[in-house]
Amino acid sequence: MRDKIKRTPAQWIELLARKELPAITSIAGMLDKFSNDDTSSIPKLSRAILHDQALSSCVLKVVNNSSHVSMRKVTTVSRASIVLGIQAVKNICLTSKILDGLLQSKNLGPEVHQRLTMLMANAFYAGLLAKMMVPDHADDTKEEVYLAAMLYHIGETSFWSTGSDMAELLIKEVDLPPDKFQKYCAAECGVDFTDLSIGLAKTWNLGELLIKSLDQPESRTIEMQTISLANQLSAAIASPPKTKAEFDLILKRISKIMKIEVRFLKERIEHTRELAIELLSSYGASVLEKHIKALPKASHFSEQSLQAPVHAVSQEKALLSAVGALTKLTKDGRNINDFLTFTLQYTAHILGFERCSFWMLSSDKRNIESRTSYDNNGRAESFHCLISLSDSVNILSHVVEMDSTVLVNDYRDVKWCNYITAEIEKLIAGGTLCIAPVKIDNKVIGVISAQIFTKSKKISDENYSQFCFFIEHLNMCLSIISHQK
Repeated sequence: MRDKIKRTPAQWIELLARKELPAITSIAGMLDKFSNDDTSSIPKLSRAILHDQALSSCVLKVVNNSSHVSMRKVTTVSRASIVLGIQAVKNICLTSKILDGLLQSKNLGPEVHQRLTMLMANAFYAGLLAKMMVPDHADDTKEEVYLAAMLYHIGETSFWSTGSDMAELLIKEVDLPPDKFQKYCAAECGVDFTDLSIGLAKTWNLGELLIKSLDQPESRTIEMQTISLANQLSAAIASPPKTKAEFDLILKRISKIMKIEVRFLKERIEHTRELAIELLSSYGASVLEKHIKALPKASHFSEQSLQAPVHAVSQEKALLSAVGALTKLTKDGRNINDFLTFTLQYTAHILGFERCSFWMLSSDKRNIESRTSYDNNGRAESFHCLISLSDSVNILSHVVEMDSTVLVNDYRDVKWCNYITAEIEKLIAGGTLCIAPVKIDNKVIGVISAQIFTKSKKISDENYSQFCFFIEHLNMCLSIISHQK
């Protein structure tokens, strides 16, 4: 689907359910025929599942990873239904088709794919966390809570799977605060993601608990709180909030519901993380494992790790401190946006650049686009620029093609005459500029530019050398985390 059409909520639901994700619609319709509390449904459900070899294999893998199973291996789907219960087996089937259907999405840009897989992993983890949070509830209730928590954001997840031009357009604003990003997406595509989730839940008949949790979020039942908190916790583990206090509040609210101490809650969360990674392998979705992260440490919260260096510290010490912090991020396995934000903020602040920007190379390498920018006070800037690399040779195309860094202290110098187009001259704005390629495993994915606009100021050789050194260290870190799970 390649278009930018604004649709009504009903049109979006129809498009996703019938055209984009027909396999999920089909399995949801099939599973809905079997009652959760009728044991006579077991042989009929088992026969239906056996028609899908991949599905029956998945059920057996998952059930044998389950804590319900003793040393004796389960070898039939009917036995799995007896051991786990019909609703659990139905949830396994639905989870399998959802994961498989979304992961089969084609023509996704790297940022859309990153968003999709992150949301999928968060959702799967949220389902297991929710189930962990109601240990004393009946098994059927646990399964309802699992399903509702896992599918809480199914509307947005399904949207990113479309590979549409609309998705590629909206992802450019993903760095907005979450609430603003959701509002921006709703305004542009014509549907609120929550409404989309409700519509798909009703279309697929995914259960009253899910629909109620979306439609009546103000409800204060234990189940509703669990669904909401599980999704908050999963998202906060994946992308820690600004302050540790915000994260600790989520843990305290969960510990209060479960009536256990936070330290014991953390142990259960870690156990659930290990289970999530094992089960993703059983579902054939190991690609999502890298998004199932351990509980964040103090350095993960931006109020500590991204605070501006103290002015009294020398430039050399500040840079070494930044290199150490970047290395620490690598050990903690954060995503690429964390590294880029950190690098841009620190580079601008330590080396005195008035603007540092990350430019993303398009998949066809025909264009390069500024995605994130910071000033020398660590504040984000709303700078946006798209420059063609194919229409003519310019300074950015030179950096990408030659995989080299450049320093432009005087763009009027004769050596730059073949590289300064009208677009580049407007970008430099009479100031100075240095550029370095951003690479993962020696593959250029974009560049970082650092600029000074004050006409009397030049970029010193020392600052340029330190800039190049810091970006090289960033590239090493990005290559390392690309291989982490």
